[in-house]
Amino acid sequence: MTEANQSDSNEDSLTPLDQVSNLLRRYRLVDGLIHLQNDSSDEALADSAVQKQNLAELQHYLDQLHPADIAVILEALPLDDRLLIWSMVRTENDGEVLLETSDAVRETLITDMHSHELVAATEFLNADEIADLAPDLPQEVIDDVFRSLPVEEREQLRAAMSYTEGSVGALMDFDVITIREDVRLEVVLRYLRRFEELPDHTDQLFVVDREEQLQGVLLISQLLVSDPEMLVAEIMTKEMIKLCPDDVAQQAASAFERYDLVSASVVDATGKLLGRVTVDTVIDFIRAKAENEALNLAGLSEEEDLFASVFQSVRNRWVWLAINLVTAFVASRVIGLFEDSIEKLVALAALMPIIAGIGGNSGNQTITMIVRAMALDQIQRRSAWKLLAKEVGVSVINGILWGTVVGIFTFAMYHDPELGLVMMLAMLLNLVLAALLGVLIPLTLRKFGRDPALGSSVMITAVTDSGGFFIFLSLATFFLL
Repeated sequence: MTEANQSDSNEDSLTPLDQVSNLLRRYRLVDGLIHLQNDSSDEALADSAVQKQNLAELQHYLDQLHPADIAVILEALPLDDRLLIWSMVRTENDGEVLLETSDAVRETLITDMHSHELVAATEFLNADEIADLAPDLPQEVIDDVFRSLPVEEREQLRAAMSYTEGSVGALMDFDVITIREDVRLEVVLRYLRRFEELPDHTDQLFVVDREEQLQGVLLISQLLVSDPEMLVAEIMTKEMIKLCPDDVAQQAASAFERYDLVSASVVDATGKLLGRVTVDTVIDFIRAKAENEALNLAGLSEEEDLFASVFQSVRNRWVWLAINLVTAFVASRVIGLFEDSIEKLVALAALMPIIAGIGGNSGNQTITMIVRAMALDQIQRRSAWKLLAKEVGVSVINGILWGTVVGIFTFAMYHDPELGLVMMLAMLLNLVLAALLGVLIPLTLRKFGRDPALGSSVMITAVTDSGGFFIFLSLATFFLL
């Protein structure tokens, strides 16, 4: 009895991915045994019955999971297992799971579906959610979806698809509750009780006039504790955050972070209420942006499926590797210019990587901080030069401090004070170069309309390598030879 309880406890402590992996492993094991025992029909039949039980157990477990958990599982499985699990997901959850998966994984799932299955998957989604999926759906599916929607939702979908990616309109949710300011709170409460459930993250009701112009908001917390005989106009607040659909989505994210919002209204230029943005959508946007910036820093231009084919992975990575190869050749030619100096003083070859490595690390620190500040919209044109001066100042202090340390160690190893001085100066100059480029590279990329994070890490490493070699070997040639 104790052993059984302990076994149940161990299973409960497993993550959904672990549970599904264990069930899949059991299924694959029996599947392999069936193929090995084809000569025995009775045994194969028995094993087939076991397989049905394994699949039923797997199906039962999947039916209990949240779509977000299923999406995590799909992203962590190889393609064969992923498609098997995907075929077992309930139709009413297909759309939600597709929304939760990454773009690359979503592509593999959609490719495995027929047109009628894709149309059925959108049946359980709102217009704004369908708009999120639309770029990945075949055109004939989009046409079928439009025809299947009621007129009002069709217009909402058309409006949602008209907004550019990265705008507030692309994050907007049309599922809002509106009320009039001249009604009593008791009427509002009766009206709310008519809903089976309120839209997710409903913390406020939007007060509009007959032309749908936003007049204010009524907080749910105020509604619940106020006298039911009071009018909405008496307790509603006119101080609220209004977003425009063409605003940059990052501005909405900053507003949600700054004011601890749960939801915010979206209005057009005339003040007409169009929809709202909710905190869950903003969190998804921030997470996706952070993931993309991490990929861009490494020179990966788009999200990659962990279990993508070799060809797809190569196609996603080759560009910046090619650029890296070119910059490596440049660095090697810089070293080639000083072959005579290296031949006369072999210690230079051993010391070069120190200068280049420290410069690259310092540059990456600066770039990471600058890209983050840009994402939070903390850098303006007037403050950019002050920031540049500050970063150079930090590099000068670090250069003097750690350059002195490196110079002392160099003197202790080679008993050459001039070589120690060269190391100190090279360290100082390369850190200053890294600071300059760590600020200027992302600023320049943004000026030309590019993502400031795109390949910044690759570029700063390339420049500090070549620059560090050139600075160090030039100083060594001038002072030592």
